[in-house]
Amino acid sequence: MKKVSYSLMAIALSTLCMIGISHPIQAQENIDVNEIVDKADQKMRGKSSKGTMRMTIVRPNWTRTIEMKNWSKGDEYFMVYITAPAKEKGQAFLKRKNEMWHWLPSIDRMVKLPPSMMMQSWMGSDFTNDDLMKESSIVKDYNKELIGEEKIEGFDAYKIKLTPKPEAAVVWGKIIIWITKANYYQMKADYYDEFGTLVQTMKGSEIETLDNRKLPTKMTMIPSDKEGHKTILKFVEMDFNIPIETSFFSQQKMKRIH
Repeated sequence: MKKVSYSLMAIALSTLCMIGISHPIQAQENIDVNEIVDKADQKMRGKSSKGTMRMTIVRPNWTRTIEMKNWSKGDEYFMVYITAPAKEKGQAFLKRKNEMWHWLPSIDRMVKLPPSMMMQSWMGSDFTNDDLMKESSIVKDYNKELIGEEKIEGFDAYKIKLTPKPEAAVVWGKIIIWITKANYYQMKADYYDEFGTLVQTMKGSEIETLDNRKLPTKMTMIPSDKEGHKTILKFVEMDFNIPIETSFFSQQKMKRIH
C-alpha cells in the first residue's frame, strides 16, 4: 500500500512539475514580438505628432544646445525646424517617403540628402540623419527575434534582436533593443554595423507624461569609440494624433515655417 501511494505521489509531483515548467515556455511562445516593437514605436510617435525638442551635444571640452520644433505623420513624413541657436535658426529638414531635404536659409539653398548620407552626423551630434529623420522603420524594415528577458532601469524588459530584411535599405547591420513589459517603453538600443561592431548605444530615461501618455522623454546617444562624447535629446512638449495634412510636409512649407 505504501509502495502504491509513493508511486501515485511521485506521478502527481512529476505532473505538477511538468505543468509548472511548461507554462512559462508556452507563455514565451505566445509572445508576439512584432506587436511589442510596434506598440513601442507607436508609444513614441503616434499616428501623427508635433512638439518641441532640445538637443544637447556634450564633448570633453564643450557643450552645445540646439532647440527645435518637429512634426510627423506615420513613418513616412517628418519635418524638423531649428529655433535656436541664432546661427542655425531657420534651418529645416524634411522627409517625404524615401526622400530627405535640408533647407539652408542663410544661403537660400535646398539640399537633397542622398541615402549615402543617412549615417552622417545630424547637426554635429551623435545622432545620425537616419536616427533623427527616421529614414528606416524598425517596424517595417527589420525581422524581430526575442532573445531574452532582462531587468533594465528597474523595469522587466524584453530583449529583442532586429536584423534587416533582405530588401530593406537600412544603415544598421543589427539592432538590439530593450522594451519594457509594462507600458512598452524603449529603454535601450544597441546599434551595430554590418560587421557586427557596436557603433552606438541609446538609453531612454526620465519617464514623464506628455499629452496624456507616459514615455521616456530623455534619449541619450553614446558612441562606443569616443570617450566623453554623448548627445542628449529631450522631448519638451508633444501632442499626438493631431490632424495634419500630408501637404504640410513640403519644400514650400520648409521655407515659411516658424
